[in-house]
Amino acid sequence: MFITFEGIDGSGKSTQLALVARRLRDAGRAVVETVEPGGTVIGRKIRQILLDPEHSALSPVAELLLYFAARAQNVDEVIQPALRRGAVVLSDRFTDSTLVYQGHGRGLGADTVLALDRVACRGLAPNLTLFLDIAVDTALDRARQRGADRMEAEDHVFYQRVRDAYHALSAAEPARVIPIDATGSPDAVAARVWTVVSARLK
Repeated sequence: MFITFEGIDGSGKSTQLALVARRLRDAGRAVVETVEPGGTVIGRKIRQILLDPEHSALSPVAELLLYFAARAQNVDEVIQPALRRGAVVLSDRFTDSTLVYQGHGRGLGADTVLALDRVACRGLAPNLTLFLDIAVDTALDRARQRGADRMEAEDHVFYQRVRDAYHALSAAEPARVIPIDATGSPDAVAARVWTVVSARLK
């Protein structure tokens, strides 16, 4: 089972992934957690390039290719081996992030993103995607309180495009992409998330 956590920056993805991982392990499941970009040694080096505020000159196409380079390595080194072992893989972001951020947010288009996905992922897709949905202003306030990276420094208009693209994706693939109200306490959100995850794992 491959489960991804999606949402705009500051939506609480990382927190919720950790809580799901703990519950699954408590239930005796083998779990592998990963993050994109950064799930491998190579991925972490790419992440440093992508998120460094000093790299404001990074072009949209170069950004896109770097994300997929990190993803290809993560798929080969971490995700596919874990799935073959029968583990539940939890990923903080996957191709959907690139689709909404670079495809829609940057205006590079879905076709370009999906073409690269076919090369990097070779048909691998999540069984379940949890879209943690929250208002842009709330999410950006949270993100900037911890110190904005290059992506989090984008403006409200950019993030509204990204959030709208997530909603469109959820509408297009309702069986896979499940919107979760990410407002309220982490425990309240975790209860909503676990309701979806536990039903899918039965």
